[in-house]
Parts: sequence; structure tokens; C-alpha cells
Amino acid sequence: MSIQKEFVLRYRIDGHIRFQIPTLVCDKTIAKTITTRLLAIDGVYRVTLYRNQQKLSIRFQESVCDFKALARQLFQILSDLENAGAFEQKTVIETGRLTEWKERAKVKLGSFKVTRWAKEKYGDAKETVQAAKIITKLGMSKPKSFVNDPEKAVIDFLNDILVLFLIRLHWADITQKWLIKPLKYRYEWMALFYMFFLLVRARKKK
Repeated sequence: MSIQKEFVLRYRIDGHIRFQIPTLVCDKTIAKTITTRLLAIDGVYRVTLYRNQQKLSIRFQESVCDFKALARQLFQILSDLENAGAFEQKTVIETGRLTEWKERAKVKLGSFKVTRWAKEKYGDAKETVQAAKIITKLGMSKPKSFVNDPEKAVIDFLNDILVLFLIRLHWADITQKWLIKPLKYRYEWMALFYMFFLLVRARKKK
């Protein structure tokens, strides 16, 4: 698409016109070239290119250079720049910058995800270890049970660890889903209650 077609005439009165211009023309070097060449046209006495607003304002003397003649010369300037590859070079630079920015963003996002995942896993492991310490202390507070039946004591300890792990693993689902919609997750609740039933039953003295 020709760069001239991206110029949109927004305002026109005798001696003053204003265009909405594309981003490529707002490059500092290109804008300076266009401004300088427009000022060199007979009858043009003021040219203002607003790079941030993407606007080009031209004031001229109608008696010296009418609108049609001025438009033809403006488009000729743009054509010369286009043929010289000024806009293509700018496009390549901008594309390269955009690609570089995207790659940096991906790296930062990836680092953030890895860091967050590591923190979550560290927190989970820390909580599990703390809970295991508590269970171990509870088991050690009853040395007679270990002396009398070491096999049962070890099994009870491992069962406690297993229950703790399962609860910790599904804690987010329990608090965010199961409690909110108990009927929908009724089978999960049944499995949980049955697990506790087996745990209590295993601890009963024969």
C-alpha cells in the first residue's frame, strides 16, 4: 500500500490544510525531511508536523501555490522517500524492536512463572514438612505403642502421612469447589469420609 493513501485530509480552508498521517512519517528523520522540503516550495510559509498526534499542518499562500499543486508536490516528496527505501528501513527497524520487546517480555514472563512455581512448591513442601514433624512428635509421645507393636505404629504413621498428603494435595479444590458445591462433588466427599473411616478404624484396638 502506497504511503500517500494513508494521508487523510482532516481540515481545509484557504491557505491552511491539515492531514492525519501514518506512524512511519512521524519518524524524526523522515519528519524533518518532509518539513524541510515542504518549506522549500514557493508559497509555503509554515509547516508543523506533530509527531505524537500524527498530524501535519501546512499554511501557504493560495495565490502562489493552490491546494492541488501543493498536494501534488507533497505526494511527490513522499514518493521520493518511498523509492529511496526510507519507509521500508523504518518498518524493518520497528519490526525488529517489536520482536526484541516480545522476546524480552516472554523471558520475563517465563522467569516470573518459574519463580512463582518454585515459591509455591517451596511453600507446599515447607508446610508438609512442618505437619510431618507434628505427626512424628505425636507418635514419639507414645513410645509404648511402638515397643508393643512396632509394625502397627509404623503403619499408623505412614497412614497419617498419606492422609496429610492427600488433604494438602486437594486443599484448594476442597475450599474453592467442594465446599461451594457439595452435591456436585458428592463422590469426592464420600471418598474423603471413607478415608477417614478407614483411618479411625485402623487405629482402634483389636
